[in-house]
Amino acid sequence: MPDPSPHHLDWGAEQLWQALLPRLPGLSVEVLARCESTNTYLLERARRLSGQRDAPITGPGELQPLVAEAGTAPPPFGRRADDTQPCLLVAEHQSRGRGRMGRLWQSSVGASLTFSLGLPMAPQDWSGMSLAVGVALAEALDPPGTGAPRIGLKWPNDLWLLDAPGQGRKLGGVLIETVAVGARRMVVVGVGLNVLPQPTRELSSGYACLQELDPDASAPQVLHRVAPPLVQALKDFEAHGFAAFVQRYAGRDLLRGQPVATTAPELPEGVAEGVAADGALLLRVGGELRTLASGEVSVRLRDTPPPADPQAT
Repeated sequence: MPDPSPHHLDWGAEQLWQALLPRLPGLSVEVLARCESTNTYLLERARRLSGQRDAPITGPGELQPLVAEAGTAPPPFGRRADDTQPCLLVAEHQSRGRGRMGRLWQSSVGASLTFSLGLPMAPQDWSGMSLAVGVALAEALDPPGTGAPRIGLKWPNDLWLLDAPGQGRKLGGVLIETVAVGARRMVVVGVGLNVLPQPTRELSSGYACLQELDPDASAPQVLHRVAPPLVQALKDFEAHGFAAFVQRYAGRDLLRGQPVATTAPELPEGVAEGVAADGALLLRVGGELRTLASGEVSVRLRDTPPPADPQAT
């Protein structure tokens, strides 16, 4: 972990480690000045240590067999194939941060918080995991019970700062990926949050930052606010699935009641009617209620133009 200096932020990594360790035995907290992507870093580490360098990376629920193929090389350096100790990895700057569908995440040192949490998980049902993570992050940054929510959730993985019902600007996003490590599955939850104002190219969803809610917000402070609730949410999700989050999600659902357009050929548009018990988006098309699973599907408010650059968040 880098020492505080004019070139590095003071992340309080040891304090954070002590706070999280009771819930995540074996946890390490690591800070990098720079990397391409914290998700990629943890996924590649898991592949390397398991001896399965070509193990497929999937989204939650898109599971591949856990058993390695015959002839797979043993783990290097004497590591066990099921060595999946939890790790929280922070990067002060990501040069190739990414969101769903390969979109790039624009970030800069101090103005953004980018981190990934990797840990073994085995929920009975993976459906709705990104929604549960979004709920935990939104409630940590905008606690319930203090009036109308200021942070809303855009299905399936974005946090927006709300300007009006059904209107807002993108504040952050979540990317969840999994990989087999021996007989277990390693989950990597990537989080990107805008913390400070920063020059940015025009985005179709607009730009929002946490200093609009809290003028004293900083990347390290925000990390300490969101990490413990995130860990608790993942534990709750593993034990109870998305059922533990359905009502909490509904209270922050940006799309509910709004006309939306999707990239799904079978459901190009409709009116969003909330989410199902498994986290699927409910769309009313005519008089019929249809469901849309996330997968590689993008959804936007119908009066919002698609990004001119498909690689922009």
